[in-house]
Amino acid sequence: MNYYSEFKNIFVFSNRMKRYFIYLAYNGKNYCGWQRQPNGMTVQAQIEQALSALLRTPVELTGAGRTDSKVHATRMAAHFDSEANDLDASQLTGRLNRILPQDICIHKIVPVKANAHARFDALSRTYKYFITDKKEPFRHDRLYRVTAPLDYDRMNEAARILLEYKDFSSFSKLHTDVKTNNCVVMKAGWTTEKEVHVFTIQANRFLRNMVRAIVGTLLEVGKGKLSLEGFREVIESKDRAKAGTSVPGNALFLVNIEYPETIFENEENEENENNEGNNCISG
Repeated sequence: MNYYSEFKNIFVFSNRMKRYFIYLAYNGKNYCGWQRQPNGMTVQAQIEQALSALLRTPVELTGAGRTDSKVHATRMAAHFDSEANDLDASQLTGRLNRILPQDICIHKIVPVKANAHARFDALSRTYKYFITDKKEPFRHDRLYRVTAPLDYDRMNEAARILLEYKDFSSFSKLHTDVKTNNCVVMKAGWTTEKEVHVFTIQANRFLRNMVRAIVGTLLEVGKGKLSLEGFREVIESKDRAKAGTSVPGNALFLVNIEYPETIFENEENEENENNEGNNCISG
């Protein structure tokens, strides 16, 4: 591919670094997660390679967080810096979508304030986990099949208990490098969408493996193997060994990240929110 032809007319150079947010979606099936790593293909590495080729300078992305191996995202955010002045974000978005693999799509690129941070400025993240009790030949790689009967009313009662706590050590992967296991859960519950059971959880931050461990423990409640009081005791124990087995990552989706309006450079972001679907279909 002639990357120069993709590169020209995108921007002219300036001595001032400018920061941009990039919003994207990806199917995580073929990736070892979001974060770049030495011995595995990742979403971050794919996009950095494409951006660096188009902008003809090394580009490093800072993501809003990490998603584990096989986990998907319908709305992920990251930021990068560029020396470009008057970068044409729309053109760059289109060119990225032409050279990136089919399983990664860029929704939009928007300018933000110089100190805006994709990870630390996020107000909340929302994940969804999808469960079915049927054999799904066309969606099996994005659903987790559970054939045992589940009491979703009881699982919703247990999910509401999450909102009463802040320390979620019981649902965190061991030996991580975080300073605190405290999170503020704003929403947690089960719904049914087109015969698929969906667990939605929103929080200001998430620990490694947290959503998958919570879902696995809620399934124990749904199967009648763990009482509501037992679920509460799991949280209060702050012991990962007390919680249920983590469910597979292939049915987990990062679906939204919210930011304060003050970090964006202009009002174009709100308008682009309504138009980002023009670049790709996600979900």
